[in-house]
Amino acid sequence: MSATANYLLHLADNAVVLGQRNAEWCGHGPAIEEDIALANVSLDLIGQARLLYQQAATELGGDATEDRLAYFRDVPEFRNYTLLELPHHSALVGYAKSDLDYGTTIVRNFLYSALMVLVWERLQQSKDEQLAAIAAKSLKEVRYHLRHSRDWLVRLGDGTDESHARVQAALDHLMPYTQEFWTGSSMEAAAVATGVGVDVAALKSDWDALVDDALQEATLVRPAVGGYVTQGKNGLHSEHLGFLLSEMQGLARAHPNASW
Repeated sequence: MSATANYLLHLADNAVVLGQRNAEWCGHGPAIEEDIALANVSLDLIGQARLLYQQAATELGGDATEDRLAYFRDVPEFRNYTLLELPHHSALVGYAKSDLDYGTTIVRNFLYSALMVLVWERLQQSKDEQLAAIAAKSLKEVRYHLRHSRDWLVRLGDGTDESHARVQAALDHLMPYTQEFWTGSSMEAAAVATGVGVDVAALKSDWDALVDDALQEATLVRPAVGGYVTQGKNGLHSEHLGFLLSEMQGLARAHPNASW
């Protein structure tokens, strides 16, 4: 598989997995406006995934299509960050073990959007002209995603004692997964070498500045990170991705030759 196709699949898998996770809030939002807002964020992400899968299918040729890439690959073939496949609750928060936890969703959207604002901005200069065009469109969307999640991060973090505690617990739970952003992979190195991709590790200081500024305003404490670094972008995933794909891919696999 070419370096470009591999990299496009990484970006597409990130978008489709987080889009699927955010879609789980449809009909369950804490307020009607937020129900609609998260649905729109999800649609933006799935739209980005479609464009990226289409371009990856062009690179791959043969019988590759956007639908086959999204619905007929299995867990080890997905290249998304592990952070994005986790369920909407913190492992450290007892009350949220079986319920959607809005604080966890907001923290994850914020951490990822803060990264993708930087990634899409630089991918506008990609040597792959189609990817550069996708980046320009996606940048406009992810700026809204970042603004939405940052606003809620501050509102909840600097809110009541309970909302602050929930968001701090979510941050403590999720921040270690962001180590994967900065850990290199052969897939990314090949894309950078060809001028197609972005050296994400070089964005860390800018990401830190965005994150630290928001956490200070939200009166949240940035946790120290260490220990095991997840490797979802290398195909090593948590147990949660299999359940997510089962739900996402079920209809397409049940009716693989269906036409609409």
